[in-house]
Amino acid sequence: MPGGLAAVLNIVKAWLFLVGACAVFGGIGFAVAGYRGLSILVFCVLMLAGAVYWYADRIILGMVGARELPLGEGPLLHSTVARIAATAHVPKPKLYAIPDGHPRALAAGRGPRASALVLSTGLVAALTPAELEGVIAHELAHVVRRDVTIQSTAAVVAAALVETSRIGGWLERALLVVLGPVAAAVVHVMLSPKREFGADRAAAGLCGSPHGLADALVRLEQASELVAFRASPATEPLYTIDPFADDGLAALFASHPPVGERVQRLRELDPGWRERLRAA
Repeated sequence: MPGGLAAVLNIVKAWLFLVGACAVFGGIGFAVAGYRGLSILVFCVLMLAGAVYWYADRIILGMVGARELPLGEGPLLHSTVARIAATAHVPKPKLYAIPDGHPRALAAGRGPRASALVLSTGLVAALTPAELEGVIAHELAHVVRRDVTIQSTAAVVAAALVETSRIGGWLERALLVVLGPVAAAVVHVMLSPKREFGADRAAAGLCGSPHGLADALVRLEQASELVAFRASPATEPLYTIDPFADDGLAALFASHPPVGERVQRLRELDPGWRERLRAA
């Protein structure tokens, strides 16, 4: 799907989600207290939507424990991000680092003019330069296509619902049984696995080759099996690949297509690569 069309669909999807939330809570308010209850709850939903839209990136950065990476600490990373952002015709996003050995990357924000790119130290150490460029291009493709708007909103709303269950005391498990599937439903209603295929394809175009990202996806999947990872499962849609084991609560939030299928689609963008490899 072209980036422009994908961006428009993501904006429409965000508005539909907002209208749906207003309708649901407005209906609850009307049933409880008539038009007064309807107006109060709709107003609250609009206020919360505004807060999520403007501050979702900051919330996510706090959730993953990221800190801004000064230019002096990573000049090569900053240069790589700036070069790929220029190729994508978007402003260079702010660059953040997670001091963690687990290899992962994510983008958050509202779109091309207000976004953040997050890379873990484990990711930078594990990937070759071409693979790292592929991952950075993939995340910037999410920014160009405005996937970050939907992904950030879905992650924040889902995380808030999951965390709400923790205030239940002895009712915590029962609340989690109810709110966990609701949070997962929010993720799956707002996000389609096709967004990853689109970002992969766009990243291949930005890098001039699909193989850096394809190799990175394989390496990330292998490396993630060797390093322990703990985080809110609601953050699953944000990462380049799914870093969680497919069991328990995390399985409900799985929104990424299989890595093998993504790699196969990327290789098919350059069908003659096997022949060139043999000739070399």
